[in-house]
Amino acid sequence: MANIKSAIKRVGVNQKKHDLNQSYKSDMRSQVKRVEQFVDAKDVDNAKSALQQATKKIDKAVQKGIVHQNNGNRKKSRLSKMVNNLSA
Repeated sequence: MANIKSAIKRVGVNQKKHDLNQSYKSDMRSQVKRVEQFVDAKDVDNAKSALQQATKKIDKAVQKGIVHQNNGNRKKSRLSKMVNNLSA
């Protein structure tokens, strides 16, 4: 454990950032799963609206540096493909 005052502070700050990042990541994953559930249920309208929400959450996670940009783009592309195949 850290003994120096500044090191103790860094531990606390890092923990707060970690918790906040996990919150954003968890929220993003939940939205992705929501889209996948609507696709499995073949619910086109709800899948499209859930896709918009998931896209926002993914973009926010990329913007905050929680996931890499390529990772975010890949997730959005795969979800979009699933929803488009459902409506076609």
